[in-house]
Amino acid sequence: MIETPSYADALRILGCKDARLVKVVGFAAAAARTGWALAGAGQLATGLADMRNSIVGYGEDVVRRMPELKSGVDRFTRTQRLASAHAVIVISAYFEALGEAKLPFTLDQLDRVGKISHGVPTAERFARLVASLLLERLPTPEPHLPYSETRLAVERAYQRMSEAMAGYVGGLSVWDELTVDDQLLLPRMLAEGPPARALRIYDEDYRSLALDSHEFGVRSLVTEKPPPATALSRVAWLLAELAPPRVGDRPMIHRARMAANALDQPLLHAGKLPEDVWLPLLGEGYLSPRFRVAELTQDATPAQLDWWADRRPVPDPEAFLVGHLTSLRATQAPLLVLGEPGSGKTKLTEVLAARLARSEFLPIRVELAGVSARAGITEQVEQALGTVLGEEVDYARLVTAADGAMPVILLDGFDELVQGGADRHDYLERVREFQAGEAELGRPVAVIVTSRTVVADRIRFPKGLLGLQLQPFDDDQVRQWLNIWDQRNRGLLARRDLKPLPAEAALVHGEMARQPLLLLLLALYDAGSNALQRDHGPLGRARLYEVLLRDYTERETGGVRRVAIDQELVLLGAVALSMLARGRQVITDEALNRDLPALCQGGEDDVDDDEARVDWASKATERFFFVRRNGHAFLHATFGEFLVAWLTMYALRDLDRRRRLAGDEPLALVQAVDDDLLYAVTSHSCLAERGPTVGFVLELLDEVPSAVRERCVELLAGLLRRSLHERPRRHFTGFRPVRHTMTRRLAAYSANLTLLIVCASEQPVRVSSILSGPDHLEQWSSLSHLWKGQLGHEGWTGLVNALSAHRVIEDGKEDVVLGGTGTGTETGGMGDVVVAVATGHSARHRRLLDLLVAALGEGRFLPYRDRLAILEELVRTVAVRSPAMHRALGAMWTEDGADHAQLRPLLRAMLADPADRVGTWEQLVKAGVPETALWEIQGLD
Repeated sequence: MIETPSYADALRILGCKDARLVKVVGFAAAAARTGWALAGAGQLATGLADMRNSIVGYGEDVVRRMPELKSGVDRFTRTQRLASAHAVIVISAYFEALGEAKLPFTLDQLDRVGKISHGVPTAERFARLVASLLLERLPTPEPHLPYSETRLAVERAYQRMSEAMAGYVGGLSVWDELTVDDQLLLPRMLAEGPPARALRIYDEDYRSLALDSHEFGVRSLVTEKPPPATALSRVAWLLAELAPPRVGDRPMIHRARMAANALDQPLLHAGKLPEDVWLPLLGEGYLSPRFRVAELTQDATPAQLDWWADRRPVPDPEAFLVGHLTSLRATQAPLLVLGEPGSGKTKLTEVLAARLARSEFLPIRVELAGVSARAGITEQVEQALGTVLGEEVDYARLVTAADGAMPVILLDGFDELVQGGADRHDYLERVREFQAGEAELGRPVAVIVTSRTVVADRIRFPKGLLGLQLQPFDDDQVRQWLNIWDQRNRGLLARRDLKPLPAEAALVHGEMARQPLLLLLLALYDAGSNALQRDHGPLGRARLYEVLLRDYTERETGGVRRVAIDQELVLLGAVALSMLARGRQVITDEALNRDLPALCQGGEDDVDDDEARVDWASKATERFFFVRRNGHAFLHATFGEFLVAWLTMYALRDLDRRRRLAGDEPLALVQAVDDDLLYAVTSHSCLAERGPTVGFVLELLDEVPSAVRERCVELLAGLLRRSLHERPRRHFTGFRPVRHTMTRRLAAYSANLTLLIVCASEQPVRVSSILSGPDHLEQWSSLSHLWKGQLGHEGWTGLVNALSAHRVIEDGKEDVVLGGTGTGTETGGMGDVVVAVATGHSARHRRLLDLLVAALGEGRFLPYRDRLAILEELVRTVAVRSPAMHRALGAMWTEDGADHAQLRPLLRAMLADPADRVGTWEQLVKAGVPETALWEIQGLD
C-alpha cells in the first residue's frame, strides 16, 4: 500500500489560491486535530453549497491548467502534481454529481439549518463531513493496475462519500421534514445517484488528463480496450495512440475546443425537459452507429434505400472515422453522411466533435439551418463560430492560432439548404473547392457533411466523395440503449410504481424502435404510465408523436381539458406552419410574434392591445420540443412535419364540424363552406414539399371513421372545383409568413386539396368525380400546369412523388385515376407514360419512362438522328424533365461520333423553362455535358 494524496494534500501541492476552499479544508483538518470548537468554526461562512461550487470550479481550473502545472518542474514534482490533479478530479466529479442529483432537498436547504441539530452543533457535524470527504486518501492510477481496477476503487470511494452524506443529513433538522418514504429511500438514492453520475464525469475528466499527460495514457486508458459502442469513445483513444495530444492552445482555440465538448449535455438538449424522467447524457446515451460506405460516382443513386443494400458494411465504425480523418482523402473531398429522419446524424457530429476536441484536430460544428443558406463555406463557418463564441471570428486567423491542429468542419443539415429553396445542388463541389484552396494556402481541412437520404438525388457529387449511410439499430443496440435508460430512470419511475421500457415491449414496434430518436420517444411515452408495456400492439409514428405531445402538455398544464390541449397543439402547429411557409427550420421571435396571433387569435390584420402584449414566441417555444439555434427550432424536424399534418387535419375536422352544424337549413345548402382556416393552413406551401408530412396525414386519417372521411372527400371536392374562384372576404388574412402572389397561394391550396382528397378517400379517385363537366381532363391539365409553374421545384417534385396518376379508358371515355392502381382497362406502354408525365406519375410509370429514355440515350439500334427526334418529342410535347432524360442527353453528348450541333437545340429547349433552368443545368453537368457548352448554348459565353 502506497501513500496517496488526499484532496487536502492536493490543494497544498498544487498551490490552490481559492481562499474559501483552503479555509474550509483547513477548518476540517484543524477540527480533526483539536476539535471543532478550537478550529475557528465561528468564523467559517462557507456552507455545503458554496463548497461544492468552489470544488467544481477548482477541478475545472486544474484540468484547464494541466500544461502549466506540468511545465518547468522536475520529474518527481511533476509526478506529485499529476497524482494531485487526479485527486482533484475524483472529488470534483463527486461534488458536481451531488449538486445535480435529484434528492428531496437541496444543498442550500442543508446549509440553512439551525446551529444545533439533534443536540449536536451543526458546525461539528459539518467538520466531520468535510473530514470524511476531503481528508481521506484517494485512489490513484498505477502502471500495474488496469483502469478498470482504478475505476472500481474510485467507485468505492464515492460510495463511502455517499454514506457520509447520508449520515450528515440524518443528523440535521431537515431529516425530520422528509416524508417516511423519502427517509427510507434516501440512503439508496445517495448510493445509486451521485456515485454513478460521478463515475461518468470522472471518466471524462480522466480522459482529459490522459490526453494531456502521457503518463496517464500509457498506464491505462490508451492501452486498454474499453467497453464497446458508446459515444464514439474509441475515437478519442485511437487518436491519442496515433499522435501526441494537443497542449498549450491559445485562448481562442481553447474556447473553440471547449464549445465542441457536449458529452455532459442531455441526449436531447431542449428547452424545458420533462420533470419525471432523467434523460441520459450524450456521452452515455449515444450509441456508436452502424453504417455502410460507398464511393459516390455519377452513376450512384444513394437516395434509394435499396441501392445501399449492396454496399459494404463497416465492421468498426470508429476505426473507420479515425482512418478517414488521417487519410489524404479527408483533405481532398468531403465525407457525406446520409440517414433517415431521427437516425442520429446531428448527434454523430456532436459526439465526434467532442471526441476530436482534445486531439490533434480542431472540430468546428456548423448547423446549416442557423447560417446564411447562400453564403460561402468560409462565411458559414465564421457565422457558426461567432454564434458559439459570442464574437466575430476570422477563420484564417483561427486556423493559424491552432498551431498545426487540422480543422475538421462538420456541416450538419445539408438537406435544409436543398429543401429550403436555396440553389445549392453544387454545394459539395463548393466544399471540395474550399478544401483545395485551403490546402494550397498550407491549411488542409477535413469536412464532413450530413443530410437526409431523400435529397441525395439532387446533389452533384464531386470526385472522390465517400458516402456513409447510417443504419438503424439492431436488436442488441435496442437492448443496450434501453439498459442505459433503465439505469437512469428505474429509481425515478419506481416512485410512481412504474418500470422502464423493456426491450421486448419496444421491439414490437419494429422499425420505430430501431431509429434512435423514435426509440427515445417510445421510452418517454412509456414513462408516463407504462402504456407500451400494457398494450403490446404496434404504435404508428403519428400516434406516438400525438400522444407524446398530448401527455407532455397535459402534465405541464395540470391535466386540463382536451380543448385546451388542442389549443396548445394548434399553437405548436402554427409554429411549424410558419417554418414550412418560409422554407426554414429556424424561426425568430419577431416572426413568431407576428404569425402566431394572426392564426391563433382570429387572424385579422389588426390585433388589439391585450394581444399585442402577449409574448407569443415564449409562450410557444418554452417547451421540451424546441431548441435554440439563432432563433427557435424543433427538437427534430419530424416534430414540425407532424405538427403541420396535425394542424391540417384539425382544419379539416373544423371544416366537417362547421358543415354538420349548418345542417339542412335552406340557406346553408347554398352558402359556401367556411374553409377559411383550411385555406390559411394549406395555401402557403405544398404539403408534399416535406415528404413525411403526407405520410403523417395518411396515418392520422387512418384513425378517422369511414363516414367522416367520405364527408370530407365530398367537401374537399367541392372546394377544389371552386378553389380558383375569387372569395371576397376571408378570416386569418393577417397570417402571411411569406407574401406570395395570389396565383402561388391558389396553386398551393388546390394542390393540397387534391392531396387531401386522395389521402382521405379509401378508394382510388377518378378525376371526373372531383372535377365535374365533360372537360374534366382539360381542367385537370390546367391544374397540373398551374402547380408545375407555381409550386417551385420542391413543391412540384414532392407532389409528383406523392400523387400517383394513371389513365383509364372505359366505354370509350378517358379518365385519370389518382391513388392506387384503379379499375378498368389501362392503356399500355407509351400512352400511360405520356399521361403520367403530364399529370404526376407513379413509381411504375417513372420506371417505364426511365427505361425508354435510357434505351434512347445508350442504344445503338436506332440512328443518332432518330433517337434524338424521339427525345425531342418527349421534351417538347409532354415536358419530360426526369433524371433519366438528363442522363440520356449526357450519354448522347459523350458517345463517340456524337453530333453536338444536332443536340444543341434540344439542350436549349431543356433550359428554356425558367422554373427548372437551374436544376436542369445542374443535372446536365452531372450527366456529362460540359458547362462551357451550356454557357454557349445559352448565348452567355
